[in-house]
Amino acid sequence: MTEREKMLASKLYDASDAELVQLRSLARRYRMEFNQELDSTKRSELLKLWFGSTGNQIYIEPDFACDYGCHIYVGENFYANFNCTFLDVCPIRIGDNAMLGPNVQLLTPLHPLEANERISGMEYGKPITIGDNFWAGGGVTILPGVSLGNNVVVGAGSVVTKSFGDNLVLAGNPARIIQTLDFP
Repeated sequence: MTEREKMLASKLYDASDAELVQLRSLARRYRMEFNQELDSTKRSELLKLWFGSTGNQIYIEPDFACDYGCHIYVGENFYANFNCTFLDVCPIRIGDNAMLGPNVQLLTPLHPLEANERISGMEYGKPITIGDNFWAGGGVTILPGVSLGNNVVVGAGSVVTKSFGDNLVLAGNPARIIQTLDFP
């Protein structure tokens, strides 16, 4: 397996691998171009070229940051407010009709707990998967390996440390269920 294949498979990988360094460098160029572009239509078109896949309607406010970009997959009608960070060493998948408040962080990277292994530069990650009709308030952080179902709302400032199903309002640190949503 290549280091990139290991990374995407949630296995330990060497982040200093030449292919990964090159992909991160390309992402920095995309990020710089995106964050400096004033025309929102051009910014959306850049995202469609950069991300793994998007719906037709995608809008992200600058400044936006990510590791690679090409491991981010978002559905139709995607909106993210200012200063969002998506660290995509593993895939980040978000369904249709998502709204993210400012300063939302989706974080897939992890580092070994054992100091010698961590110091060696090896790291790994776990993917984040989010269903349709998602809303994250400002400052929400979603940690590696979390899956959220459809129709989930996460209150501002919450830290989501584990997976949850459909039709829920989550809040707190760590996030917990504060309401079940009823749909016909």
